[in-house]
Amino acid sequence: MYIPTERLIAVACLAGGPANTELCGDVKFYQTSGGTLVVADVYNLPAEDGVFALHVHAGKSCEGEEFSESDGHFNPTGQPHPYHAGDLPPLFAAHGHALLAVLTDRFTPEEVLGRTVIVHAGVDDFTSQPAGNSGAKIACGVIRAV
Repeated sequence: MYIPTERLIAVACLAGGPANTELCGDVKFYQTSGGTLVVADVYNLPAEDGVFALHVHAGKSCEGEEFSESDGHFNPTGQPHPYHAGDLPPLFAAHGHALLAVLTDRFTPEEVLGRTVIVHAGVDDFTSQPAGNSGAKIACGVIRAV
């Protein structure tokens, strides 16, 4: 797969919470002619072959108990779940590692600078309001310009 590295705009370095200190990875945001390419590379997920929700959240910090300052999903247009700008496809772990590449037109890399990326403990059901019943926040990273 060709990743246009010269168009890399932002990256979030993920770190796990107290129950998942080994969980790490990054989420990169590329500007392309077709939209924003989001590439997540996540290691040491707590279930070797689990499915984990991945969302861009509105908050600007990973501080607080269970990353509480990350706030809710990034949703500047007030859409119902799963049509929030920050709703992304799930991570599918293989031996604790997940790799995801998705093209979206719901936001530009610049629009999410300073926001957070969250990995949740469970899978998003893409139905429940307001956020898909995806469980606890187990990893967080702030999106920074490169």
